[in-house]
Amino acid sequence: MPPQLSFSDPGARSMGFGGAFVALADDATAAFANPAGLTQLLKPEFSIEGRHWNHSIPFIQRGRVEGLPSGIGADTTAGVRTATMDDVVTGLSFLSLAYPKGRWSLAFFRHQLASLELSSETRGLFAGGTDCCQDRVWDQRATTDLDIASHGISAAYRLRESFALGLGVVYHEVSLTSMATQFLPDEDPIAGSLAPTSYLPEQSLVSQSLVGDDADWGLIGGFLWRLSNSWRIGGVYRQGPEVEIAIETRAGEAVDLGVPPGAVLARFSGVPVELPWVLGLGWAYRPQDSGMTVSFQWDHIEYSTILTSLERFSARHGESLEEALDDADELHLGGEYVFLRSTPLIAFRAGTWLDPDHQIRSTSDDPFERVLQPRGEDQVHFTLGLGVAFRRFQIDLGVDFANQLDTVSASAVYTF
Repeated sequence: MPPQLSFSDPGARSMGFGGAFVALADDATAAFANPAGLTQLLKPEFSIEGRHWNHSIPFIQRGRVEGLPSGIGADTTAGVRTATMDDVVTGLSFLSLAYPKGRWSLAFFRHQLASLELSSETRGLFAGGTDCCQDRVWDQRATTDLDIASHGISAAYRLRESFALGLGVVYHEVSLTSMATQFLPDEDPIAGSLAPTSYLPEQSLVSQSLVGDDADWGLIGGFLWRLSNSWRIGGVYRQGPEVEIAIETRAGEAVDLGVPPGAVLARFSGVPVELPWVLGLGWAYRPQDSGMTVSFQWDHIEYSTILTSLERFSARHGESLEEALDDADELHLGGEYVFLRSTPLIAFRAGTWLDPDHQIRSTSDDPFERVLQPRGEDQVHFTLGLGVAFRRFQIDLGVDFANQLDTVSASAVYTF
């Protein structure tokens, strides 16, 4: 069960708002969130953010797709059981330098979009009756290592006092290594094909790998329009990169497939994978002479481009995919209250956002495929944030809680 990617904006302040930041974009993180917001900066700013990600992603581990367990060997679990792939990562997530000059603003940035290492292990997944004709998905061990980092430059121009446009050029670096090895069960004269699996190399059947280490350019475009002293709207478009991966299938040691163990059985190189593009629109309300701000944002993420690019490649080779992947419409809502009379300024933030299911799912008639690649679940995130602003220095903290991912962010902005 693959992880669901997240395309949240950088910065602890944005996180505190529940990600509803496109209509605000009033610090150096605007270089990625909405380049047009850079025109609001009055002095050069340096921004840095660190994040702590705690992934807990479910996958199908064992059990019965249909029928009752026989009670023999590994076939002892009624129904399907899940486990979780857990990964904890802490690192630098965003870095930017912004420089305003008159109507123009310029910013350089680096953004860590994804960084995770996951592993899973199946222990027996069965179907069929309890006396004969048992079906089994061979147990497998799988690992996934994904890293997506973006480096870019953004510029913004204020056409008039109430309206600004921004444009960015981004260089995306994508590294993906995914390995899955299938194993035959241990030899057992009683349990037979229902026996447990020891995952020894000599029991390996085949292994498959997906490897990609590629880069691509993309664009970011945004606008910011101040409708009045209290109301503003903003929008952003971020183009996703297209990278190439190689897919290999290699022979294991358990069965003589006519080639030495480890030999390549099939290989496809130059397989295109187009990552999603993002369209975001939002509004923000900040009453005059008030420390309160309320912000809303809608993001459309075209996740289906991933499968569309793979389907085109498969069609050229006379094959078709029996999988589906839905686009997502994220809804973000957040608020902030600043104690304007405090020194330094102190701000409290809270928000929530909906991350709809965008998990690859099977459309096959095979019951095993449908169970191993099920429809995912919508994730509701809740966020909190705290900010402390001095004359030239600002510190922000943010937390984001959801079932599959908890995130803690700490960022700092220095104005010079």
